[in-house]
Order: sequence, then C-alpha cells, then structure tokens
Amino acid sequence: MSELLCKLFVKNYQDTRNTQVRAAYGTMASIVGIVVNLILFSAKFVIGTVVGSVAITADAMNNLSDAASQIVSLISFRISAQPADREHPFGHARIEYVASMIVSFLILLIGVELLKESVTKIFSPDMPERSWVAAGILAGSVLFKLWLCIFNRKIAKRIDSSVMRATAADCLSDAFSTGAVLICTLLLLIFKNWTFNLDAYMGVAVAIFIFVAGIKILLESKNAILGEAPSEEIVAAILAVVEQYPEAIGVHDMVVHNYGPGHVIATFHVEVDGESDIFHSHDVIDTIEQRLRRECGIEATIHLDPIVTNDEEVNRLREEAAACVKRVHESLCIHDFRFVKGETHSNLIFDVTVPFEIKMSDSEVCDRIAEEIGRLDPKFFVVLTVDRV
Repeated sequence: MSELLCKLFVKNYQDTRNTQVRAAYGTMASIVGIVVNLILFSAKFVIGTVVGSVAITADAMNNLSDAASQIVSLISFRISAQPADREHPFGHARIEYVASMIVSFLILLIGVELLKESVTKIFSPDMPERSWVAAGILAGSVLFKLWLCIFNRKIAKRIDSSVMRATAADCLSDAFSTGAVLICTLLLLIFKNWTFNLDAYMGVAVAIFIFVAGIKILLESKNAILGEAPSEEIVAAILAVVEQYPEAIGVHDMVVHNYGPGHVIATFHVEVDGESDIFHSHDVIDTIEQRLRRECGIEATIHLDPIVTNDEEVNRLREEAAACVKRVHESLCIHDFRFVKGETHSNLIFDVTVPFEIKMSDSEVCDRIAEEIGRLDPKFFVVLTVDRV
C-alpha cells in the first residue's frame, strides 16, 4: 500500500535527493495523515460523546492534534523545498526541525488538557455506557495507527526526514494509548457489574502516553536545532572516501553542520607527508572534496596538514608522546605532532582530542600530560591544544 501511494503521487519517487521529490513525499504523507486522523477523530468523538467516555473523547482529541501536526508538517515541507537565497544561503531544510518542535508543543498541550479532564473525572465519577460499537471503532483506530506508523517510518527513512520520524513515533504512541482505551472498553463490556471508574484512570494513562511522546519529539528537535555530533553514518561515509587515498595519513578536527536532509557541510583536517609534492597533495584533497559532494551529498572543506614522516627521532617521540597521553586516559589521542629541539629545552607541540565524557578540566588534562612527558626527559616542554570531541 505504501509503495503504491509513492508510485501514484510522487513523480520520480526514486530520486530522493531531489528537494522537489522530498517535498512531494512530505506532501503526500501529510495529506494521508490528515485524512486518516480527521476520520478517526470524527468517529471517536461522536461515539465518545454518545457513551460518555472521557478516555475515548481524549483519544479523539489526540487524533485532532495529530491532524493539526500533519498540517504543520505539510507547510514545513513546502518551505524546506525552497532554494537557497541571499538571506538563507544554506537553504530552508532546517525548517523541518522547527516544525518538529511545533508538533511537540501541540502534543504536549493536548496531553496536559486531557490529563486535567481525566483527573476531574476521577474525583467526579460518571460511568460511561458500554458499547461494542465503541470497541470496534477503537480496534480499527489501532490498526490504522499502526499502519500510519509503518508508513511514516518508511517515508522518513527514504527521505531522511525528522518530521516524518516524529510523526511515526507519535503514531506508535497513539496505537498504544488507543489500545489501552480499547482494553478498558472491553473490560467494561465483559464485566457487566464493574463499578470501578476505570475509564477516568485510562484517560490519565492516555494523557501520560501523549505527554511522553511530546517530550521525546521536543528533545530530538532541540538537539537538531542546537547542533549535534556527526552521526556514525556520516563519519563512516567520509572516512570511507578518504581512506581510499594512501596520501591521506590521518583525519582529525572533523566538524559537521547539518542544515537538513541533503544539506550537510563538513570541515576536517587531513594529514599528508610534509615532503610530498604540494600540488599533488592539493589535487588529492580536491578530489576527496569532489567525491564527497558527488557521492555523499556532503559539502566538504578540507585543511591540508603536512607532517614529518621520515625523521626517526620525531617518529619515536610521537609514539612516546602518544603512549604518555594514553597513560593519562586510554581514550585520549594526539595529532599535529611537532618537535622543536633547543639547547636548554625542547618543545613537543601537539593537539590532544578529549571526549566530552572525561570530566577532567582542560587544565587538568594538560598538567597530567606534561607530568607524564616530563618523565621522558625533564628538558621536554609540552605545548598542548585540547580538542573536545
């Protein structure tokens, strides 16, 4: 069914890097979501009002918020497809992250309102009528929501969309919350003499499900907007290209800026033999940049770092310095190593990468490394630059 919809409503549906194709995918998925959610809202709101069930009515309002969220998604895909301009030189793709945050706020608002209504029902109990029609509508809603979850996950994976991932997660939480309401309805139908107001408590459970889903989406959107570490997939893609060139001895200081799907900008340093022909090394760097742009959709700017490779003393000291750094903490690494020899003292100059998880301050790291290097030779002075990664 999902594949059929893609073929029918998305022209050139296989060209997912094309911004217009991505917009068509987003438009199609959003319209499908709006239609399904409005149908579910209408059916559940009517039956919830008729039988007097706060849980079913709460679930109906959740579907209405989902329809509103899909409208936000639809607008965001329209905006993100716009080309770069003078005011937005990196394009408009990040609007999807803003849309995801708006969706999360809508979900949280619905969750809070439903929680208040359900708690009121607990203290002012009013048993709902028992209805097999309500159970049937809820069962159908669960199936529709599970299908929407699978559908949106496929679209999200195909076009790498945070909005679609958020929508898929919301659909899954909806399926669980509606399933809880269905169980409540079935229990009331099976146990005719049950007087415990399970409906109100189930309404609280639904509200909590909705609230948790909203918080998760909000956190994901916040991280995307603030900036995240590059994904393992992007790092692996970059290294896979660089490692094909023997001239590239090492890679470090990688920074990746994600301006939305298909708008990735990366900068990093590539170490090369300092005695190699500078024009040849520059040509290799240019080739890597072009391949990353063409094959991975990554706009890369690479800094060429010449290093000494054929000096035995420098190579030995580099290895000894790396060993000293490892004794401070096994996850530390060095790069850009240089050795400046003097009569009274010699400088060992290098950068050290320090994971954010290491709680030592930069000054503590430098002091500990200087102490270890000093044990090699008291005349060694250490000049360090700390790179947090």
